[in-house]
Amino acid sequence: MLDRYKTVRQAGSKEIVIKKSRFIGHVMPVETEEEAVAFIEEIKKKHWNATHNCSAYMIGERDEIQKQSDDGEPSGTAGKPILEVIRNQGRKNVAIVVTRYFGGIMLGAGGLIRAYTDGAVAAIESGDPITRVLHREIFVELDYTWLGKVENELRNRDVRMGETNFADTVTLTCLPLDGDAESFMSWMVDLTQGQSLITEGERLYFIEGE
Repeated sequence: MLDRYKTVRQAGSKEIVIKKSRFIGHVMPVETEEEAVAFIEEIKKKHWNATHNCSAYMIGERDEIQKQSDDGEPSGTAGKPILEVIRNQGRKNVAIVVTRYFGGIMLGAGGLIRAYTDGAVAAIESGDPITRVLHREIFVELDYTWLGKVENELRNRDVRMGETNFADTVTLTCLPLDGDAESFMSWMVDLTQGQSLITEGERLYFIEGE
């Protein structure tokens, strides 16, 4: 799993007008190629009367799946620029469709490339660009006498926290960065003088800054 990756938070769309042609950029976060294809088909049905619905998507930790479509525009003027925007911005697991309603003025190859590039950028902006960061669940079970000290030290280290379970003992759900998990557990053993039970949980992504 990647330590971090850029994507978008949600589906979105944004329209721009270039020489009377309307370009509507649509974006969707996707996990599979099936989801990407379904999204593209959904946009095509919604904008069935558009001149073109050009698209691209990139999926996988190493961008294993990359597809593009010019949907009738001159080869290389639409799908490729959209894909290049996804690649250049470092976005992963993203599908984009740029819908064009022709306004009567020819743009030429260079103009089309710029227009579809701008449409793809607008799409990503509309989907709220985010970075997902990999964390590790670390469960720390300890006696209540340790709670105040441990919570204070966790705040000082600015450790992301999950739920706290109060029973005969208290169990804290700590969420350090995945790469820091081993050192975090060693630190916790020292902090509690070996009087805590520490177990590892899942690797989870959280949005950076939230």
